Amino acid sequence: MNEKILKFTKKYKELWKFIKFTFTGASTSVLEMVVFALLQYVVFKSLNEVPVTDNAILSFLGIEYKGYMWSYFISAIVGYTASYIMNRKLTFKSDANIVLSTILYVIMVVFTVAFNTWFGSYLGTLIKNSGHDNFIMVMLTKLIVMTVPTIWTYPLQRFVIHRRSKKTNEISI
Repeated sequence: MNEKILKFTKKYKELWKFIKFTFTGASTSVLEMVVFALLQYVVFKSLNEVPVTDNAILSFLGIEYKGYMWSYFISAIVGYTASYIMNRKLTFKSDANIVLSTILYVIMVVFTVAFNTWFGSYLGTLIKNSGHDNFIMVMLTKLIVMTVPTIWTYPLQRFVIHRRSKKTNEISI
């Protein structure tokens, strides 16, 4: 069995990296969803009814409730931090300059967290205002919001952030 897996990973290196990236994403998504649920239904429960009225930009973006906003923001930070560590060490086995990789990752994450916070809060507001505000709908929305950024996070992490030197690529799987 191990021989078949080794043969597969050598023959389909790029597919194997994407499989590991997907597994890492699923693992860190579970962590992110647990943190989100804890924040949404325990820590910030009292803020789920508190409107964001003191910020014109947030109101313009459709972010209406503080509880949803903070829950999405904090859970995304936790998930992306775990993802960075796992992808750097396990998925891509990166030997790129850690300072540069971290800076590039932070830039990507700032954009992604801003998108997730806006998109998640926007959808959360739609769910709340439509009367479908229940645990299943909110968690399904969170899952959708977390999945969309894969469109840009995989290529950025694979080819920009967690590169491997050409010398290292020649001798590794």
